[in-house]
Amino acid sequence: MPIRMIIVDDHPVVRDGLRGIFTNDDAFEVVGEAADGPEALAVALRTNPDVVLMDLRMPKMSGAEVIRRLREQTPGIHILVLTTYDDDVDVLPAIEQGATGYLLKDTPRADLRRAVQAAARGETVLSPSVAGVLMDRMRAPERQTLSRRELEVLGLIARGATNRAVAAKLFITEATVKTHMLHIFAKLKVNDRAAAVAVAYETGLLKLATDS
Repeated sequence: MPIRMIIVDDHPVVRDGLRGIFTNDDAFEVVGEAADGPEALAVALRTNPDVVLMDLRMPKMSGAEVIRRLREQTPGIHILVLTTYDDDVDVLPAIEQGATGYLLKDTPRADLRRAVQAAARGETVLSPSVAGVLMDRMRAPERQTLSRRELEVLGLIARGATNRAVAAKLFITEATVKTHMLHIFAKLKVNDRAAAVAVAYETGLLKLATDS
């Protein structure tokens, strides 16, 4: 029997491209599509797929919330995240809520097909960079675990960079920089940038950031 799957992404061109990868292969059957979280829940409830292939950042509902609710409403469903983001801000909540796998959108077509087949069997599928994020989190001390991107942001802040300058340097938005700083404050248990830099120096984190 073919693997029944739905494709969830807020970009129609992406959905069309993914459908094209699977529709000509007898091993798969695309039984539905959705453009956001609420629609994904409705389509999954109606079609009862084996695998949900979904983006993580979409309108109306966070990716982690979609994953949690999909697993609640359809026990036994397998969710394979396919996104462009491999930072632990995105990876960890998705894995914690029960994603079977997490791949990046530059995954080759053949690897993506094999990943969907593995996910349908309940096997964990992770891109190398995502596996690295999880390993970093496991190895680092609990109180002061910063992601690689957070270390990059903090290193630039320590050199006097503004949020705008950090955003330009790392090719991200200023809003994303602010989000990273909030996570840094929470993890280091501080309330401002100067304190974050000071704690990072004391614990050796800033040295890691500036050497990388």
